[in-house]
Amino acid sequence: MAIAVGSKVPDVEVKVIRDGKNESAQTGELLGTGKVVLVGVPGAFTPTCSNQHLPGFVEHTEELFGKGVDRIACISVNDAWVMDAWGQAQGVGEDILMIGDGNGAFSDAMELTVDLAGAGLGRRSARYAAIIEDGVITSLNVEANPGVDASSCSTVLATLG
Repeated sequence: MAIAVGSKVPDVEVKVIRDGKNESAQTGELLGTGKVVLVGVPGAFTPTCSNQHLPGFVEHTEELFGKGVDRIACISVNDAWVMDAWGQAQGVGEDILMIGDGNGAFSDAMELTVDLAGAGLGRRSARYAAIIEDGVITSLNVEANPGVDASSCSTVLATLG
């Protein structure tokens, strides 16, 4: 059954960089408490992700926190080192948790994996934004077409009210 609004967020192992070390973490721990905005992107350092998608969330972190968001996280089928370097390049600071889903386990569990082999990218995450409240997905906006619309920060802000 596909992940949908009302589903519990999958609990799988991912990687994050903490104090300069590549550490294992469980998505249930990272995303399961409070109100979380999760941004799923096909690839760190790719043009749409770097120029359109993540920057909106970086620019509006204070507004998101002001609407009751406890954590903002970004996940991609990249290793944690790449996600950390991309976060530094994007200026996320401590405001956005960068999560490496290097093996695609979380994307698979969410049933949001896409085949981008034609573009030389292989199996990646779909582009999406989710709002998760105490481990339950309350909003899930997956892009049906290339670009950033349904999963944009402005759409998330409007959903948060």
